[in-house]
Amino acid sequence: MHAAYPALRLRRTRAAAWSRRLHAENVLTPADLIWPLFITEGHDVEEPIAALPGVSRWSVDRIVARAKEAAALGIPCLALFPNTQSGRRSDDGAEAINPDNLMCQALRAIKDAVPDIGLLTDVALDPYTTHGHDGLVDARGYVTNDSTVDALVQQALNQARNGSDVIAPSDMMDGRVGLIRSALEQEGFVNVQIMAYAAKYASAFYGPFRDAVGSRGLLKGDKTTYQMDPANAEEALREVGLDLAEGADSVMVKPGLPYLDIVAKVKQAFVVPVFAYQVSGEYAMIEAAVAAGAADRDAMVLETLLSFKRAGCSGVLTYHAPLAARLLGA
Repeated sequence: MHAAYPALRLRRTRAAAWSRRLHAENVLTPADLIWPLFITEGHDVEEPIAALPGVSRWSVDRIVARAKEAAALGIPCLALFPNTQSGRRSDDGAEAINPDNLMCQALRAIKDAVPDIGLLTDVALDPYTTHGHDGLVDARGYVTNDSTVDALVQQALNQARNGSDVIAPSDMMDGRVGLIRSALEQEGFVNVQIMAYAAKYASAFYGPFRDAVGSRGLLKGDKTTYQMDPANAEEALREVGLDLAEGADSVMVKPGLPYLDIVAKVKQAFVVPVFAYQVSGEYAMIEAAVAAGAADRDAMVLETLLSFKRAGCSGVLTYHAPLAARLLGA
């Protein structure tokens, strides 16, 4: 039994800064952050992304500088996404298995310059297809599962051979985690992790990302036949359970803030490393609020990131990673 007022005053432990720090139930550090970065062609290129104020696409040589920046800030891992030029896109997304594609060039360059930083690579075909879907499309426009998985396995192996530390399948095809895990084992990549986008929802929050990777306007139809219905929570637990059974080392919930309930349910049900992606639309909303004078950027960024930790996240993918790391290291 707890004491009652006035013997118990919950404000007592909140009265001084040292005590608030001592009694904090969750702590956010730069080690909790994964920084997503966009790669583009060329040399010495920085292309600001209008839909994501403060975020740019970088040529491979300048991505290396971002990796050095991340390491200096204590950010342990980068997530890489290519902006594939239209001439390299095809219906079958064959550029995904080109060992000299933008992703592979960036992997090699970063590993040469900053060997100790973690590199997470997205496995899905949408950055490489002319139709904007994550997989192969049949004559009816339906994204086929098993033929897509075959292509994803080859994509994952291509990334692992070029230095990826964490394979992150974001496609939401059935069975892909197990087949990727088996292929990695057979090729000797026993320590390459799989972080499965296990609960990825068909969300309205992805728009600015499609601008960043050059797929805006390409998508024919939508992704509701493979990404999850925002109405469903129990299905998310089934998806997570299957990916873990197939060999995922960690799982991801995407988007982030609108799905904190899913993060909490997954953590409670499975007690495994859970990550969330604070997606482009979430970032853009914060920046829009700041631009309108309705919010303090620093405070809002740290509060939202701490909410992920409170919900059960081991870490967060966020475009605000360098800002947050600087604030946390101050």
